[in-house]
Amino acid sequence: MPVSLEPLDVGVQIPYHFRCPISLELMRDPVTVCTGQTYDRTSIESWVATGNTTCPVTRSPLTDFTLIPNHTLRRLIQEWCVANRSFGVERIPTPKQPADPTMVRNLLNQASSGSAPFSLRLSALRRLRGLARDSDKNRSVIAANNTREILLAIAFSDLDSNSNSSELSHESLAILSLFSLSEPECMFVAADSDRIGYLVNLLFHSSIDVRVNSAALIEIVVAGLRSPDLRAQISNAHEIFEGIVGILTFPLAYPRALKIGIKALFALCLVKQHRHKAVEAGAVEALIDRLAEFEKCDSERALASVELLCRIPSGCVAFAAHSLTVPLLVKIILKISDRATEYAAGALLSLCSASELTQREAVAAGVLTKLLLLVQSDCTERAKRKAQMLLKLLRDSWPEDSIANSDDFACSDIVPF
Repeated sequence: MPVSLEPLDVGVQIPYHFRCPISLELMRDPVTVCTGQTYDRTSIESWVATGNTTCPVTRSPLTDFTLIPNHTLRRLIQEWCVANRSFGVERIPTPKQPADPTMVRNLLNQASSGSAPFSLRLSALRRLRGLARDSDKNRSVIAANNTREILLAIAFSDLDSNSNSSELSHESLAILSLFSLSEPECMFVAADSDRIGYLVNLLFHSSIDVRVNSAALIEIVVAGLRSPDLRAQISNAHEIFEGIVGILTFPLAYPRALKIGIKALFALCLVKQHRHKAVEAGAVEALIDRLAEFEKCDSERALASVELLCRIPSGCVAFAAHSLTVPLLVKIILKISDRATEYAAGALLSLCSASELTQREAVAAGVLTKLLLLVQSDCTERAKRKAQMLLKLLRDSWPEDSIANSDDFACSDIVPF
Protein backbone atom coordinates (compact mmCIF):
# COMPACT_ATOMS: atom_id res chain seq x y z
CA MET A 1 0.00 0.00 0.00
CA PRO A 2 1.66 3.26 -1.08
CA VAL A 3 0.97 5.36 1.98
CA SER A 4 3.84 7.74 1.25
CA LEU A 5 4.37 10.14 -1.65
CA GLU A 6 5.41 7.39 -4.08
CA PRO A 7 2.18 7.64 -6.17
CA LEU A 8 3.29 11.15 -7.22
CA ASP A 9 6.11 9.54 -9.19
CA VAL A 10 3.70 7.51 -11.31
CA GLY A 11 1.33 10.32 -12.20
CA VAL A 12 -1.10 10.10 -9.28
CA GLN A 13 -1.56 13.19 -7.14
CA ILE A 14 -2.91 12.46 -3.66
CA PRO A 15 -5.64 15.01 -2.85
CA TYR A 16 -4.44 17.45 -0.22
CA HIS A 17 -7.30 16.73 2.18
CA PHE A 18 -6.50 12.99 2.08
CA ARG A 19 -3.06 13.62 3.56
CA CYS A 20 -2.36 13.69 7.29
CA PRO A 21 -1.16 17.20 8.26
CA ILE A 22 1.49 15.60 10.48
CA SER A 23 2.99 12.87 8.28
CA LEU A 24 1.86 14.27 4.89
CA GLU A 25 1.01 10.67 3.95
CA LEU A 26 -2.28 9.18 2.82
CA MET A 27 -4.46 8.68 5.88
CA ARG A 28 -5.47 5.10 6.68
CA ASP A 29 -7.55 5.77 9.80
CA PRO A 30 -8.63 9.45 9.84
CA VAL A 31 -9.79 10.76 13.21
CA THR A 32 -10.99 14.20 14.27
CA VAL A 33 -9.80 15.96 17.44
CA CYS A 34 -11.68 18.51 19.56
CA THR A 35 -10.43 21.43 17.42
CA GLY A 36 -12.16 19.99 14.34
CA GLN A 37 -8.90 19.05 12.57
CA THR A 38 -8.49 15.55 11.13
CA TYR A 39 -5.31 13.46 11.37
CA ASP A 40 -4.27 9.88 10.81
CA ARG A 41 -4.80 8.02 14.09
CA THR A 42 -1.22 6.75 14.45
CA SER A 43 0.23 10.20 13.78
CA ILE A 44 -1.89 12.11 16.28
CA GLU A 45 -1.49 9.40 18.91
CA SER A 46 2.30 9.64 18.53
CA TRP A 47 2.06 13.43 18.73
CA VAL A 48 0.15 13.26 22.03
CA ALA A 49 2.30 10.41 23.40
CA THR A 50 5.42 12.60 23.11
CA GLY A 51 3.91 15.18 25.47
CA ASN A 52 2.27 17.61 23.06
CA THR A 53 -1.01 19.10 24.27
CA THR A 54 -1.86 21.39 21.35
CA CYS A 55 -3.45 20.81 17.96
CA PRO A 56 -0.61 20.53 15.38
CA VAL A 57 -2.45 22.70 12.83
CA THR A 58 -4.24 25.34 14.90
CA ARG A 59 -1.89 25.29 17.92
CA SER A 60 -4.99 25.49 20.09
CA PRO A 61 -4.94 23.52 23.37
CA LEU A 62 -6.40 20.02 23.17
CA THR A 63 -8.94 20.19 25.99
CA ASP A 64 -10.24 16.70 25.15
CA PHE A 65 -8.04 13.90 23.84
CA THR A 66 -10.95 11.86 22.47
CA LEU A 67 -10.36 10.79 18.84
CA ILE A 68 -13.54 10.58 16.78
CA PRO A 69 -13.35 8.37 13.64
CA ASN A 70 -14.03 10.34 10.46
CA HIS A 71 -15.93 7.63 8.60
CA THR A 72 -17.00 9.92 5.74
CA LEU A 73 -13.42 10.91 4.91
CA ARG A 74 -12.21 7.34 5.25
CA ARG A 75 -14.83 6.13 2.76
CA LEU A 76 -13.84 8.92 0.32
CA ILE A 77 -10.19 7.85 0.61
CA GLN A 78 -11.15 4.23 -0.04
CA GLU A 79 -13.16 5.24 -3.12
CA TRP A 80 -10.22 7.28 -4.39
CA CYS A 81 -7.91 4.30 -3.91
CA VAL A 82 -10.24 2.05 -5.90
CA ALA A 83 -10.53 4.65 -8.69
CA ASN A 84 -6.73 4.81 -8.97
CA ARG A 85 -5.89 1.13 -8.61
CA SER A 86 -4.65 1.05 -12.22
CA PHE A 87 -1.79 3.25 -11.00
CA GLY A 88 -0.85 0.72 -8.32
CA VAL A 89 -2.83 2.33 -5.49
CA GLU A 90 -4.28 -0.30 -3.14
CA ARG A 91 -7.49 0.21 -1.21
CA ILE A 92 -6.91 0.90 2.49
CA PRO A 93 -8.72 -1.59 4.74
CA THR A 94 -11.48 -0.45 7.05
CA PRO A 95 -9.73 -0.07 10.42
CA LYS A 96 -11.03 -1.74 13.53
CA GLN A 97 -11.95 0.79 16.16
CA PRO A 98 -10.00 0.60 19.43
CA ALA A 99 -11.70 -0.86 22.46
CA ASP A 100 -13.87 1.48 24.47
CA PRO A 101 -12.50 1.78 28.04
CA THR A 102 -16.00 1.74 29.54
CA MET A 103 -16.87 -1.45 27.70
CA VAL A 104 -13.59 -3.04 28.84
CA ARG A 105 -14.35 -2.18 32.47
CA ASN A 106 -17.82 -3.68 32.15
CA LEU A 107 -16.41 -6.88 30.65
CA LEU A 108 -13.87 -7.16 33.46
CA ASN A 109 -16.59 -6.64 36.06
CA GLN A 110 -18.68 -9.37 34.47
CA ALA A 111 -15.72 -11.78 34.23
CA SER A 112 -14.66 -11.29 37.86
CA SER A 113 -18.14 -11.38 39.37
CA GLY A 114 -18.56 -14.59 41.33
CA SER A 115 -22.32 -14.10 41.37
CA ALA A 116 -22.66 -13.68 37.59
CA PRO A 117 -23.83 -16.68 35.50
CA PHE A 118 -21.02 -18.85 34.18
CA SER A 119 -22.00 -18.23 30.56
CA LEU A 120 -21.84 -14.45 31.06
CA ARG A 121 -18.39 -14.64 32.66
CA LEU A 122 -17.06 -16.89 29.92
CA SER A 123 -18.51 -14.67 27.19
CA ALA A 124 -16.90 -11.60 28.79
CA LEU A 125 -13.48 -13.29 28.89
CA ARG A 126 -13.78 -14.39 25.28
CA ARG A 127 -14.66 -10.86 24.17
CA LEU A 128 -11.67 -9.50 26.09
CA ARG A 129 -9.47 -12.10 24.45
CA GLY A 130 -10.69 -11.05 21.00
CA LEU A 131 -10.08 -7.38 21.74
CA ALA A 132 -6.59 -8.08 23.07
CA ARG A 133 -5.69 -10.00 19.94
CA ASP A 134 -6.85 -7.20 17.64
CA SER A 135 -4.25 -4.52 18.32
CA ASP A 136 -1.58 -3.06 20.60
CA LYS A 137 -3.92 -0.16 21.26
CA ASN A 138 -6.57 -2.51 22.61
CA ARG A 139 -4.05 -4.23 24.83
CA SER A 140 -3.03 -0.85 26.25
CA VAL A 141 -6.66 0.00 27.02
CA ILE A 142 -7.24 -3.40 28.63
CA ALA A 143 -4.02 -3.29 30.68
CA ALA A 144 -4.96 0.10 32.12
CA ASN A 145 -7.85 -1.42 34.07
CA ASN A 146 -6.00 -3.61 36.59
CA THR A 147 -6.70 -6.44 34.17
CA ARG A 148 -3.72 -8.68 34.89
CA GLU A 149 -4.41 -8.85 38.61
CA ILE A 150 -8.05 -9.75 37.91
CA LEU A 151 -7.11 -12.39 35.35
CA LEU A 152 -4.48 -13.93 37.62
CA ALA A 153 -7.09 -14.24 40.34
CA ILE A 154 -9.48 -15.99 37.95
CA ALA A 155 -6.77 -18.25 36.53
CA PHE A 156 -5.74 -19.57 39.96
CA SER A 157 -9.01 -19.08 41.86
CA ASP A 158 -9.51 -22.79 42.40
CA LEU A 159 -6.73 -25.19 41.49
CA ASP A 160 -9.08 -28.13 42.12
CA SER A 161 -11.78 -26.53 40.02
CA ASN A 162 -14.69 -28.12 38.27
CA SER A 163 -14.88 -28.18 34.47
CA ASN A 164 -16.73 -24.86 34.29
CA SER A 165 -14.23 -22.85 36.32
CA SER A 166 -11.41 -24.64 34.51
CA GLU A 167 -12.76 -23.16 31.30
CA LEU A 168 -12.70 -19.71 32.87
CA SER A 169 -9.12 -20.34 33.96
CA HIS A 170 -8.08 -21.39 30.46
CA GLU A 171 -9.61 -18.24 28.95
CA SER A 172 -7.84 -16.09 31.54
CA LEU A 173 -4.52 -17.76 30.72
CA ALA A 174 -5.10 -17.13 27.02
CA ILE A 175 -5.49 -13.39 27.69
CA LEU A 176 -2.56 -13.25 30.12
CA SER A 177 -0.31 -14.83 27.50
CA LEU A 178 -0.73 -11.65 25.42
CA PHE A 179 0.64 -9.33 28.15
CA SER A 180 3.85 -8.84 30.06
CA LEU A 181 3.67 -9.05 33.86
CA SER A 182 5.25 -6.84 36.50
CA GLU A 183 7.71 -8.45 38.89
CA PRO A 184 5.18 -8.53 41.79
CA GLU A 185 2.73 -10.28 39.46
CA CYS A 186 5.42 -12.77 38.44
CA MET A 187 6.20 -13.39 42.10
CA PHE A 188 2.50 -13.96 42.79
CA VAL A 189 2.70 -16.94 40.43
CA ALA A 190 6.22 -18.15 41.19
CA ALA A 191 6.09 -18.03 44.99
CA ASP A 192 3.29 -20.61 45.16
CA SER A 193 4.35 -24.14 44.14
CA ASP A 194 0.70 -25.09 43.62
CA ARG A 195 0.32 -22.39 40.97
CA ILE A 196 3.46 -23.53 39.18
CA GLY A 197 2.31 -27.13 39.44
CA TYR A 198 -1.04 -26.15 37.96
CA LEU A 199 0.66 -24.51 34.96
CA VAL A 200 2.93 -27.53 34.47
CA ASN A 201 -0.08 -29.85 34.50
CA LEU A 202 -1.67 -27.74 31.78
CA LEU A 203 1.38 -28.39 29.58
CA PHE A 204 -0.08 -31.87 29.11
CA HIS A 205 -3.68 -30.76 28.46
CA SER A 206 -5.55 -32.32 25.54
CA SER A 207 -5.90 -28.88 23.89
CA ILE A 208 -2.72 -27.58 22.27
CA ASP A 209 -3.95 -24.01 22.76
CA VAL A 210 -4.17 -24.52 26.53
CA ARG A 211 -0.71 -26.10 26.54
CA VAL A 212 0.82 -23.23 24.56
CA ASN A 213 -0.87 -20.56 26.70
CA SER A 214 0.44 -22.22 29.85
CA ALA A 215 3.96 -22.35 28.38
CA ALA A 216 3.66 -18.67 27.44
CA LEU A 217 2.76 -17.69 31.00
CA ILE A 218 5.61 -19.79 32.40
CA GLU A 219 8.06 -18.01 30.08
CA ILE A 220 6.65 -14.59 31.00
CA VAL A 221 7.00 -15.35 34.71
CA VAL A 222 10.54 -16.77 34.47
CA ALA A 223 11.70 -13.86 32.29
CA GLY A 224 10.11 -11.33 34.65
CA LEU A 225 11.77 -12.60 37.83
CA ARG A 226 15.00 -11.19 39.20
CA SER A 227 15.28 -13.81 41.93
CA PRO A 228 17.63 -16.66 40.88
CA ASP A 229 16.11 -18.87 43.55
CA LEU A 230 12.58 -18.49 42.19
CA ARG A 231 13.75 -19.08 38.62
CA ALA A 232 15.57 -22.21 39.77
CA GLN A 233 12.48 -23.34 41.67
CA ILE A 234 10.36 -23.11 38.52
CA SER A 235 12.91 -24.87 36.29
CA ASN A 236 13.07 -27.66 38.87
CA ALA A 237 9.31 -28.29 38.74
CA HIS A 238 8.47 -31.91 38.02
CA GLU A 239 8.11 -32.61 34.25
CA ILE A 240 8.23 -28.95 33.24
CA PHE A 241 10.87 -29.64 30.59
CA GLU A 242 8.93 -32.65 29.30
CA GLY A 243 5.88 -30.43 28.85
CA ILE A 244 7.81 -27.74 26.98
CA VAL A 245 9.58 -30.25 24.75
CA GLY A 246 6.21 -31.84 24.01
CA ILE A 247 5.01 -28.50 22.65
CA LEU A 248 8.12 -28.17 20.48
CA THR A 249 7.56 -31.64 19.04
CA PHE A 250 3.81 -31.23 18.46
CA PRO A 251 3.25 -33.23 15.25
CA LEU A 252 0.97 -30.80 13.42
CA ALA A 253 2.13 -27.52 11.85
CA TYR A 254 1.49 -24.87 14.51
CA PRO A 255 3.86 -21.87 14.29
CA ARG A 256 2.76 -20.41 17.63
CA ALA A 257 3.66 -23.65 19.41
CA LEU A 258 7.19 -23.44 18.01
CA LYS A 259 7.53 -19.76 18.92
CA ILE A 260 6.25 -20.09 22.49
CA GLY A 261 7.96 -23.45 23.03
CA ILE A 262 11.44 -22.17 22.19
CA LYS A 263 10.96 -18.98 24.23
CA ALA A 264 10.00 -21.07 27.27
CA LEU A 265 12.82 -23.58 26.76
CA PHE A 266 15.42 -20.83 26.43
CA ALA A 267 14.16 -19.06 29.57
CA LEU A 268 14.37 -22.29 31.55
CA CYS A 269 17.80 -23.22 30.17
CA LEU A 270 19.23 -19.98 31.50
CA VAL A 271 19.09 -21.70 34.92
CA LYS A 272 22.39 -23.59 34.80
CA GLN A 273 21.79 -26.13 37.57
CA HIS A 274 18.80 -27.74 35.84
CA ARG A 275 19.92 -27.87 32.21
CA HIS A 276 20.50 -31.59 32.51
CA LYS A 277 16.76 -32.00 32.94
CA ALA A 278 16.21 -30.42 29.53
CA VAL A 279 18.59 -32.97 28.01
CA GLU A 280 16.83 -35.83 29.80
CA ALA A 281 13.47 -34.55 28.52
CA GLY A 282 14.58 -34.79 24.88
CA ALA A 283 15.35 -31.12 24.23
CA VAL A 284 18.41 -31.98 22.16
CA GLU A 285 16.49 -34.01 19.60
CA ALA A 286 13.67 -31.47 19.51
CA LEU A 287 16.05 -28.57 18.88
CA ILE A 288 17.99 -30.24 16.09
CA ASP A 289 14.93 -31.73 14.41
CA ARG A 290 13.03 -28.41 14.47
CA LEU A 291 15.93 -26.03 13.85
CA ALA A 292 15.15 -25.49 10.17
CA GLU A 293 11.52 -24.56 10.94
CA PHE A 294 12.15 -21.58 13.23
CA GLU A 295 11.86 -17.98 12.08
CA LYS A 296 14.90 -15.72 12.47
CA CYS A 297 14.39 -14.54 16.05
CA ASP A 298 13.28 -17.98 17.16
CA SER A 299 16.28 -19.55 15.41
CA GLU A 300 18.52 -17.32 17.51
CA ARG A 301 16.82 -18.47 20.70
CA ALA A 302 17.06 -22.09 19.58
CA LEU A 303 20.77 -21.76 18.84
CA ALA A 304 21.33 -19.96 22.14
CA SER A 305 19.63 -22.91 23.86
CA VAL A 306 21.87 -25.31 21.93
CA GLU A 307 24.97 -23.45 23.10
CA LEU A 308 23.74 -23.41 26.71
CA LEU A 309 23.08 -27.16 26.68
CA CYS A 310 26.46 -27.81 25.04
CA ARG A 311 28.09 -26.33 28.14
CA ILE A 312 27.13 -29.36 30.24
CA PRO A 313 28.63 -32.84 29.67
CA SER A 314 25.32 -34.63 29.09
CA GLY A 315 24.32 -32.00 26.55
CA CYS A 316 27.58 -32.35 24.65
CA VAL A 317 27.18 -36.12 24.50
CA ALA A 318 23.58 -35.89 23.30
CA PHE A 319 24.30 -33.32 20.59
CA ALA A 320 27.40 -35.19 19.41
CA ALA A 321 25.33 -38.35 19.07
CA HIS A 322 22.83 -36.69 16.71
CA SER A 323 24.06 -37.07 13.15
CA LEU A 324 22.67 -33.70 12.01
CA THR A 325 24.09 -31.52 14.79
CA VAL A 326 27.49 -30.68 13.35
CA PRO A 327 26.41 -30.27 9.69
CA LEU A 328 23.54 -27.98 10.73
CA LEU A 329 25.68 -25.81 13.00
CA VAL A 330 28.35 -25.44 10.32
CA LYS A 331 25.73 -24.56 7.71
CA ILE A 332 24.20 -21.89 9.95
CA ILE A 333 27.45 -19.93 10.33
CA LEU A 334 27.11 -16.62 8.39
CA LYS A 335 23.63 -17.63 7.17
CA ILE A 336 20.89 -16.37 9.51
CA SER A 337 22.25 -13.48 11.58
CA ASP A 338 25.27 -12.36 13.59
CA ARG A 339 23.75 -13.71 16.77
CA ALA A 340 22.92 -17.04 15.19
CA THR A 341 26.49 -17.28 13.92
CA GLU A 342 27.87 -16.50 17.36
CA TYR A 343 25.75 -19.16 19.05
CA ALA A 344 26.50 -21.78 16.39
CA ALA A 345 30.25 -21.12 16.69
CA GLY A 346 30.02 -21.32 20.48
CA ALA A 347 28.18 -24.63 20.35
CA LEU A 348 30.73 -26.06 17.91
CA LEU A 349 33.55 -24.88 20.16
CA SER A 350 32.08 -26.76 23.12
CA LEU A 351 31.41 -29.89 21.06
CA CYS A 352 34.85 -29.96 19.43
CA SER A 353 36.56 -29.31 22.77
CA ALA A 354 34.92 -32.45 24.12
CA SER A 355 35.51 -34.85 21.22
CA GLU A 356 38.15 -35.41 18.54
CA LEU A 357 35.53 -37.28 16.51
CA THR A 358 33.38 -34.15 16.45
CA GLN A 359 36.42 -32.16 15.33
CA ARG A 360 36.83 -34.43 12.31
CA GLU A 361 33.09 -34.19 11.57
CA ALA A 362 33.24 -30.41 11.66
CA VAL A 363 36.23 -30.28 9.32
CA ALA A 364 34.54 -32.69 6.94
CA ALA A 365 31.43 -30.44 6.99
CA GLY A 366 33.49 -27.46 5.82
CA VAL A 367 33.85 -25.56 9.08
CA LEU A 368 37.35 -24.28 8.30
CA THR A 369 36.25 -22.19 5.33
CA LYS A 370 33.31 -20.83 7.32
CA LEU A 371 35.53 -19.87 10.26
CA LEU A 372 38.12 -18.16 8.08
CA LEU A 373 35.39 -16.10 6.47
CA LEU A 374 33.87 -15.38 9.86
CA VAL A 375 37.00 -13.84 11.37
CA GLN A 376 37.13 -11.41 8.43
CA SER A 377 33.43 -10.53 8.54
CA ASP A 378 31.56 -7.75 10.34
CA CYS A 379 30.17 -10.25 12.84
CA THR A 380 30.31 -9.66 16.61
CA GLU A 381 33.65 -9.67 18.39
CA ARG A 382 32.45 -12.55 20.54
CA ALA A 383 31.72 -14.60 17.44
CA LYS A 384 35.17 -13.84 16.04
CA ARG A 385 36.85 -14.84 19.31
CA LYS A 386 34.97 -18.13 19.32
CA ALA A 387 35.94 -18.71 15.69
CA GLN A 388 39.61 -18.05 16.45
CA MET A 389 39.53 -20.41 19.44
CA LEU A 390 37.88 -23.07 17.31
CA LEU A 391 40.43 -22.65 14.51
CA LYS A 392 43.23 -23.05 17.04
CA LEU A 393 41.56 -26.15 18.45
CA LEU A 394 41.22 -27.65 14.97
CA ARG A 395 44.74 -26.81 13.78
CA ASP A 396 45.85 -30.47 13.89
CA SER A 397 42.80 -31.46 11.83
CA TRP A 398 43.41 -29.05 8.95
CA PRO A 399 43.86 -30.92 5.68
CA GLU A 400 47.05 -30.10 3.79
CA ASP A 401 45.22 -28.39 0.91
CA SER A 402 43.43 -26.06 3.36
CA ILE A 403 46.72 -24.98 4.88
CA ALA A 404 48.30 -24.49 1.49
CA ASN A 405 45.41 -22.34 0.29
CA SER A 406 44.91 -20.38 3.49
CA ASP A 407 46.62 -17.33 1.96
CA ASP A 408 43.54 -16.97 -0.23
CA PHE A 409 41.72 -15.64 2.84
CA ALA A 410 44.32 -12.93 3.61
CA CYS A 411 43.92 -13.74 7.30
CA SER A 412 47.40 -13.25 8.72
CA ASP A 413 46.29 -13.55 12.31
CA ILE A 414 45.17 -17.13 11.63
CA VAL A 415 48.40 -18.34 9.96
CA PRO A 416 50.12 -19.38 13.22
CA PHE A 417 47.27 -21.70 13.98
